[in-house]
Parts: sequence; structure tokens; C-alpha cells
Amino acid sequence: MDPTIRPPVGAISLDPQGGGTPRFMQRQHTRRTLVAAAIAFFVIAAAGVTWAKWYPYAGKFGKLWDTRAWSGSSILQTGSVPAKSAPSWHSAWSFTVAYGQDIWVALVAAIVIAAAMEALIPRQRVASLLTRRSTLGGTVIAALIAVPAMMCTCCSAPLTVTLRRNGAPRASALGFWLGNPVLNPAVIAFLLLVAPWQWAVTRVAVGALLVLVVPTIATRLVPGSPEGAAVSAPRSAVGAEPFDLRRAPRRFVAAVARLGITLVPEYFVVVLLIGAFRGWLMPLGADTLHWGFLAVLIAAAAGVLIVIPTAGEVPVLLGLAAVGVSPAVLGALLIALPAISLPSMAMVGRTLGWRVIAATAGFVALFALVGAGVLSLLR
Repeated sequence: MDPTIRPPVGAISLDPQGGGTPRFMQRQHTRRTLVAAAIAFFVIAAAGVTWAKWYPYAGKFGKLWDTRAWSGSSILQTGSVPAKSAPSWHSAWSFTVAYGQDIWVALVAAIVIAAAMEALIPRQRVASLLTRRSTLGGTVIAALIAVPAMMCTCCSAPLTVTLRRNGAPRASALGFWLGNPVLNPAVIAFLLLVAPWQWAVTRVAVGALLVLVVPTIATRLVPGSPEGAAVSAPRSAVGAEPFDLRRAPRRFVAAVARLGITLVPEYFVVVLLIGAFRGWLMPLGADTLHWGFLAVLIAAAAGVLIVIPTAGEVPVLLGLAAVGVSPAVLGALLIALPAISLPSMAMVGRTLGWRVIAATAGFVALFALVGAGVLSLLR
């Protein structure tokens, strides 16, 4: 055919490298593949969250609605380890076993969902969803996605790592990581049923401010991590490789193996350390009522380091309130305990950047002091 002669209007355009397949048919095939992959991911995610979170929390809510009293003691006292007790292997192992029994289902679900995201959702889709003109816009979307997930800070770590790996801006991934435990609607409902209403109000008000503000300031103020780099770097890392659903099983297995090998061992070791030193990390009790503002500072610092399962802060706060600990101490723990922990920081540190994580820990402690002030004013 003479190259100067144009095909007639309405003729089908062929892809020169597509074996004669019309381009519109290729686009339709690609669209169907992406839709099928997205549906598969959402089914896996919904099933995982239902198994690990929605179903058990619905049962817990029903029991609390009937009794209006929390059953069970603080995980920090597991193994009959009192406050201020010296580190020991018994303290480390009893805490690790109790904590593992509480969170293993959620951790497995999180790893499976994260692997499914990497296998079934193209990276450019993740990047485009969480990259907005403003850092705050991406953080808001990430926080909204985090609310129904309801993961604790450690169990949300595999998802946070995968979001960042798949092109999410650093601030958005950080917002997702913080939003899971801080804005957990189940925990807020539990607080309304078993604790004074001021606790839930403080958690929602200060927690929402923390989730929206900290990712922005932590990524902007840390040297070497300006927001421009945090937003543009993942986009440059997003590959242009076409999505192939046939490779999804292999990508899924590889992602599960990578997350399990890189995150779980260090997580286990740091949880052991927290368990061993928990007596020193949380020395607050009835004999510390005269410590004043020092107790608030200890609560803010300890809350940033100590790891607890989802809603694990509720029995801790109820126990401290029963012995007369001040609302300021309770307010600090109400924010700091669930937000982050030393094990979760170890899990996401390489992905989000150690300086960003250090800054985040400092800002969480600062917001814990804000929580102390708000709960003191509301009492």
C-alpha cells in the first residue's frame, strides 16, 4: 500500500506489534484484565479483614453492649509481671506469646492482602490514587482507606511497606500507617461503651489531627526528605511494564516470601525486647501518683515505644484509672500507645526512611501531650 494513501474513515486501526489485533480490542482486553484483577484483590482484602477484624470485633461489640464492662486484663501484666520489674526471659517470652496469640490472625491477613495488592494492582494505579496536588490530599485519602482496615500499628506495617513500594508518596503511606490504629472505629466504639465519653472525644479529635498533620510535617521537615522528593520519587520508580494477570500467582508468592523474610524476624526480636523491658518501660501505677508532669512525659515516651494489640490500650487505661492516675497521663497514653511502637517502626523504617520515622515518633509524643491537655480539660 502506498504510505501516502490514508485508510478510509471507520477503518480498523491495527497495532503493528500486536499481531494484527485491533488497538481498541487490545484496550478492551487490558481493561477487562485490570477489572478482573481489581475484583480479585477486593475480594481477598474483604475476606481477610472480615476474618481478622470485622467479624471478631462485631462479636466483641455485642458483648460490651450487654455488659458495659471490659473483660480481660492488660497485656502488659501478662505472666504476672508488675510495673518496675527487672527485665527477664520470663517477662519477654510470656509477653511475646500473649501478643502473638492476639495478633497472628491480623498479621497473616495483612501479609496476604499486601501480597495481593502487589500481585493484582498495577503500581501506577496505586501511585495515581494516593498522589495528589497537595500532601494533605493524599494523606486524607490514605487515612480514609485505613479506617475500615482497623489494623494495629504492627499489622498495618506490611500494607504500608507495599503501598510505598508500589508508588505511594511517603506522606500518604505514613498517613495510612498512622490512620489504621489511631482512627480505628471499633476501638472508638469500645471506648464509648466502657469508658467515659471524654476518652472517645479526645481520641477522635487529637487522633484525627495527628493523622492529618504528622505525615506532612514529618516528610517536609526532615533533611533530605522534602515533600517534592516524597511525591515524585515513587512516580519515577513506577515501571511502565504492562500488567500481566498470568504472572499474578508468582508475584503473590514472591511478595509473601519477601514480607515474611524481611519483616517477621525483626518484628519478633523487637517484641521480645519490649516484653523483657516492659516493667521499666511502663512504671506507672498507684505509687507514682505524686510524679505530676513527669508521669505525663513518661506516658508519652513509653507509649511511643510499647507495642500492644488492637484495643490493648483500653484495659491499660481502665486499670490506671482505677488506681487514680491523672487524666493527663491517661490522655497521653490514649494517643501514644496505639499510634506507633518500636517493633512497627523497625518494620517500616527502611521503607519510609529512618529520619522520617524518628521525626514521626517525636511528633506522636508531642500529640500525646496534646491528648493529655485535652482530656484534662474535658474531665
